[in-house]
Amino acid sequence: MQEYAWGKKGESSAVALLAQNAAQNFSINPDVPYAELWMGTHPSGPSLIAETEEPLSSILEASPDVLGEKVREKFGNKLPFLFKVLSVGKALSIQAHPNKTLAEQLHKERPHIYKDPNHKPEIALALTEFEGLCGFRPLKEIQNNLNAIPELVAAVTAEKAEALKKANEENYAEPLKDCFTQLMNCSKEVLATQLDKLSKRLTDCDASQGRLLTRLYGQYPGDVGCFVIYFLNHIVLQPGEAMFLGPNVPHAYLAGDCIECMANSDNVVRAGLTPKLIDVPTLVEMLEYNCTDPSQRKFTPQEGTDETCREYNPPVDDFTVARVKIPGDADCYSLPRRDSASILLVTEGSGKYLASHQVSKEGGLTVVQPYASSDLVKGTVLFLPADKVLEIFPEDCEHLMAFQAYCKL
Repeated sequence: MQEYAWGKKGESSAVALLAQNAAQNFSINPDVPYAELWMGTHPSGPSLIAETEEPLSSILEASPDVLGEKVREKFGNKLPFLFKVLSVGKALSIQAHPNKTLAEQLHKERPHIYKDPNHKPEIALALTEFEGLCGFRPLKEIQNNLNAIPELVAAVTAEKAEALKKANEENYAEPLKDCFTQLMNCSKEVLATQLDKLSKRLTDCDASQGRLLTRLYGQYPGDVGCFVIYFLNHIVLQPGEAMFLGPNVPHAYLAGDCIECMANSDNVVRAGLTPKLIDVPTLVEMLEYNCTDPSQRKFTPQEGTDETCREYNPPVDDFTVARVKIPGDADCYSLPRRDSASILLVTEGSGKYLASHQVSKEGGLTVVQPYASSDLVKGTVLFLPADKVLEIFPEDCEHLMAFQAYCKL
């Protein structure tokens, strides 16, 4: 469980409420910002087996077959994903994640900053209403903002703004890059002056962009990220909706609680809304300068093996996430058997589980041999080896909801 300044405090944090059962020896402090719950083998926050307190990574080293044959062929004897819950009380940094080639280069050149050579695609699934910025706005919206906000023009310079305002759908990439690069390199003095003028002018503004600017300016006064909202899509996800963040896509999380899954990496190139290191030269060169409608940034899940299961399967091999919502009056629900290791987190409801091996006998007979059973409550985290059977028995609840991270190769 990670405490960062942007997290939600005390019992307002989904991370804290889940950590009461997911983490050992944990109690909620109302004054602490609980930001992230990590489930996996990343060295910055490795999971332990509850019964023995042995690191999950040690289990995988001793018995790599639990990962599944396809995972081992693709990723070696390592869990390829990191599973998280995030509780966002104030905005996270505007950032992007490098692709595999750039990640290897950055790690080689600056290992003290970029600490692993892996890419970091990720998906966010809303648990509550969840706000974020993702990808560049439609060109016309950016041009309208430049026409309407003189303080923004002052930050990007009139020359760069005029070039982008004259662009069309066929030739906007270069002037958009020039304009955004100019903004990211704007002096702190100019930013502070222009943001102060804009925030005073928008004090009584009811427009959504004005309200967002006022909120972010209150959290990060004078920060370049306050102007970035006029370039990036503002997206609001409802519970169950998701957005996928591939390499080189500018984004930021602004508020709410979500499930997050990513490649097993912590590589981030930051641009604003943060006290942490900002690497502007790397960021402006790596970004994809594609203007898209915000609806295109939402990720549509597939219906799973039945209506109880929704599968969020992004275009990467490292991870897939399933959301399972089991009616409370169901006698039993058998989770689809996965040919990769998986991690399952219960977020709502209660019940019991039974985990089993399936053993083939002579004559084609399949025998199920139970090997683990226990209670399920909000915050229960299970590691399930590949090809194992998991049966869930809800009880005393409206429904039982769980999220499962795995590889679909």
